[in-house]
Amino acid sequence: MKLSIIVPSHNEEETVSIFYNAMEDVHKTLTDIEYEYWFVDDGSKDNTLAEIKKLSAIDDNVHYVTFSRNFGKEAALYAGLEHATGELVTVMDIDLQDPPTLLPEMIAGVRSGEWDAVGTRRVTRDGESKIRSFFAKMFYKFINRISSTEMVDGARDFRVMSRQMVDAVLEMPEYNRFSKGIFSWVGFKTKYLEYKNIERVAGTTSWSFWSLLKYAIEGIVTFSEAPLLIASGLGAVMAAISGVSLIVVVVRALVNNTSVGGWPSMVSIFLFIGGIQLLVLGIIGRYIGNIYLEVKHRPIYLAREVK
Repeated sequence: MKLSIIVPSHNEEETVSIFYNAMEDVHKTLTDIEYEYWFVDDGSKDNTLAEIKKLSAIDDNVHYVTFSRNFGKEAALYAGLEHATGELVTVMDIDLQDPPTLLPEMIAGVRSGEWDAVGTRRVTRDGESKIRSFFAKMFYKFINRISSTEMVDGARDFRVMSRQMVDAVLEMPEYNRFSKGIFSWVGFKTKYLEYKNIERVAGTTSWSFWSLLKYAIEGIVTFSEAPLLIASGLGAVMAAISGVSLIVVVVRALVNNTSVGGWPSMVSIFLFIGGIQLLVLGIIGRYIGNIYLEVKHRPIYLAREVK
């Protein structure tokens, strides 16, 4: 049985050899498993590709895909799944925040036939800023309330999957990708192993707070229509309030035979309603933007070199 190891990489020259050596130590304990690496260079600006090519030159099991530019981790993950040939497939971060020592137990779980996938989830976020950890927890609580696709709090992309599950994921070639949701949406029996957070072995992360926020919004828009329902609800509520207010104003003017004062308050109300309208338009525009990207049918990535 062959295990395909997918490793998205972006500006990770310091961690390539460290990751490879750590994985080789684990492979010594998996004597009945063949393996292949698929490093996906996501338009790195440093010497990441050169380091990968060094490994490929000394190990025939090391393969790589290099993109024509930076397409993002989701595209890199999809490219790896497309090129993987193993009966078992795993996705791992190159910074070793996904501990390779869990692989034997994960592989055993899938090979037993009891599980189609064995994933991992962090039970602590030690080393992360409190603000980042807070928003991460709020994201999982929020999206699980508004989406029919359940997403496990702290779940990582690091998982070992059967070929059947990988093929199911590849049947979803959507342009706007959110893998955590896709892995859950396709179903299949999945078990999660818990572990404490591990900090990067070297280098710096390319995920800033704002890039993570953008990624979270993508997940919400991709796997829930609730924001559209909220926008519709806000519109209905504001219309009802406006209608009642109009009736009150007209009745007061007729009964008292006086004009209605309070222009400053009226201006404030107009601004408030205008803000609500812009918010609703922004929500609708986000969905329309995703539709626009999908209907153009652009490729998820463009490869410059494959070996």
